[in-house]
Amino acid sequence: MHTLGASSIYVVSETKSAADTAYVTVKELIVSGDLPGGELVSEGEIASRLEISRTPVREAFLRLQVEGWMRLYPKRGALVVPIAVGEAESVVDARRLVEAGSVRAFISDEGARNTVVQELRENLQLQETLAVDGTAAQFSAADADFHRIVVRAGGNPLLDAFYDGLRERQRRMTAASVTRDPGQISRIVDDHRRLADLIESGDADGFERDVEQHMIGVHGLRSGKGETR
Repeated sequence: MHTLGASSIYVVSETKSAADTAYVTVKELIVSGDLPGGELVSEGEIASRLEISRTPVREAFLRLQVEGWMRLYPKRGALVVPIAVGEAESVVDARRLVEAGSVRAFISDEGARNTVVQELRENLQLQETLAVDGTAAQFSAADADFHRIVVRAGGNPLLDAFYDGLRERQRRMTAASVTRDPGQISRIVDDHRRLADLIESGDADGFERDVEQHMIGVHGLRSGKGETR
């Protein structure tokens, strides 16, 4: 049986670490909109940017392809996969179900409700700061965290994990929306204030109605039609 020596293990570890770094970096560039859908990027570009070899970048690209973020073309590079037709509608439908269900799980517990509202108000302060001095990527992350607070409070680890899978797609969609129309930022903050107020007042039905309209407005969808404007 072949046994890896210490130096071999070190090389494997270093390669894995570099691949992880490349994966996290490129995924963040895609999610934040810095690498927009339809753009072709080469291994060499990322390797030079991160000052690493192409091998870990290739591993990162393969992983991103499996997850549906990139499509690889030998000797040409990797295409950043655009937001698919119907993806926004599917994400909004899934988020509405998860968020509304999470609110109903804790809304009758006044203590839990107050804790959630406090966390939401703290997040809103950050959003207000980023609305003035932040980037689209930073704001979209705070926006996603606002909704994540609601889901986490529901106390269902399966829904929690499922929502984590939606978070990056949500961030990408929001970053694209506020880049396209910076005026969206103030509307998002206003919507979030109303959603926090509805939770504070114990109005689960109002929350479900308004969170759906909020997401439809942010992502430019037609109410109940599943069609883009």
